[in-house]
Amino acid sequence: MPRISKLRRTSPRLALTVLTAIGIIGFVDRIIMNVLVQPIKAEFGLSDFEIGLVNGLAFAVLNVVLGLFVARLAERMRRLTLVAIGTFFWSLATAATGLASSFTQLLLARIGVGVGEAVGLPATSSIISDYFPPQKRASALSIMQLSPPLGAFIGAVGGSLIAQAYGWQVALFVAAVPGLVLAVVDHVFVEEPPRGQHDDVAVDGAVPPMGRVIARYLSWPTMRHMLFGSAIASLVGFGLNAFMAAYFMRRFDFSLLEAGLVSGFVAALPASFSIVGAGFVADRWGKTNRKSYALVPAVTLLLSAPLFLLAMAQSQPALAIALVGLSALFQYCYLGPTFGTFQNMLHPRMRATGSAFTNLVYSLIGGGLGPVLLGGLSDQFTAQLGMGTGLAYAMGAASLLYIWAAVHYWRASRHIEADLARPIGWEG
Repeated sequence: MPRISKLRRTSPRLALTVLTAIGIIGFVDRIIMNVLVQPIKAEFGLSDFEIGLVNGLAFAVLNVVLGLFVARLAERMRRLTLVAIGTFFWSLATAATGLASSFTQLLLARIGVGVGEAVGLPATSSIISDYFPPQKRASALSIMQLSPPLGAFIGAVGGSLIAQAYGWQVALFVAAVPGLVLAVVDHVFVEEPPRGQHDDVAVDGAVPPMGRVIARYLSWPTMRHMLFGSAIASLVGFGLNAFMAAYFMRRFDFSLLEAGLVSGFVAALPASFSIVGAGFVADRWGKTNRKSYALVPAVTLLLSAPLFLLAMAQSQPALAIALVGLSALFQYCYLGPTFGTFQNMLHPRMRATGSAFTNLVYSLIGGGLGPVLLGGLSDQFTAQLGMGTGLAYAMGAASLLYIWAAVHYWRASRHIEADLARPIGWEG
């Protein structure tokens, strides 16, 4: 251990790079199943509802409970050790998914991925918040939030290429390797930052009760509306991503490879630019108008709904692809400003628990219910309209919920200046 500690570096850039890479690979291991929907559906004879269970609730079932428990440990112990352990475990579970020979084994392996991510991911935002000052947190955390679009891009493109050539099982085996490597890199080279070093608040060994952390999310109007808005947006995003490749295959008869490439390049890659851009815009605009942290998500979510709905109405693949890509520029702009605002409104000893709580909400509502609800809606529309058209109707209907999410962010903008002026201590 002394030898390892000598290799560790207190570098914000190194920490941000490694933790972002871990987040991306975590999302690859979570999202790669989406591009494998059709071959897995055919091999095991599953319905879209069962696919939604494998890609949704199976992942979230223990993730939501264990994540809170691990976060309480993260408030007291070295957070980067938990990140390394969780990353190593979920990577093994991803490989185990490739070994599944039944629907039950698929479910159990996906539960394992969820358990690993519950251990490895809740503390990452807390670590980055201790490396960067408040006025730069939205930008730094927006870089960390590259994990959904880049993870979806790598999972879709890489997964489809490997699955097309070698089978869906090999795609999962390959996806497991980077996480094993990054777990070692994290443990050996990244130093734990001092808690609260950039915050004007006392930080000792005391940890606030979990109830006080959750109460802050629900009692401060900005946090409450941002939580509701981002939960709704995550439900739509996870649901749409779970069936994006299947949509192109069913609607336009794309091959697995074609659907994976389109899903990666068009539905995911544009968001990697807009997420980072939204975080920097919010921080820069926030120097003169702190409402920016709520207004940027409100405007972008409002734009994404009609664009995606219009995409689902197209009968020509080129138009559908173009509109899906345009919508993807706006769908995830809420991530950086939201996480930055949450971290700025929490005491340093609250942040790991706060991240776990938001992950609980996103895992249950977004990752858990999103694919299941969209899968069930797709089954209903498919019975009446046919496979390709039915899924398009279901995805278009789901995208309208982005408008509801935008309303919550607009309401948050009315309270954010007052809430940011509050003291973030918890002892009083």
